[in-house]
Amino acid sequence: MNEELKIKLDNLINQYKVMLFMKWTPEKPSCWFSAKAVQILLDSDIYFESFDIYSDEEIRQWLKVYKSWPTYPQLYINWELIWWVDIMTEMYDEWEFEEIKKSL
Repeated sequence: MNEELKIKLDNLINQYKVMLFMKWTPEKPSCWFSAKAVQILLDSDIYFESFDIYSDEEIRQWLKVYKSWPTYPQLYINWELIWWVDIMTEMYDEWEFEEIKKSL
């Protein structure tokens, strides 16, 4: 990954405290996993921004390499990757998002 692309990814991730890279938009997710991620964040009353990975092929491909995670959605909270929807579901079920909200 070249430095320019790394900076672009860093800027996208670091722009917001909660950033969801997903397929399409929160209003119209294109897969169950993206829809589930959006629903968890909404149910947790956590403000988030999103990025449609289909809108930029370079970002879509390199974000998989960036943190060595090949699938979407990818959720970043306080600039750390929260791996996959199963982890988000577990965190939601254990009320961890209530603690996260305090750090936002």
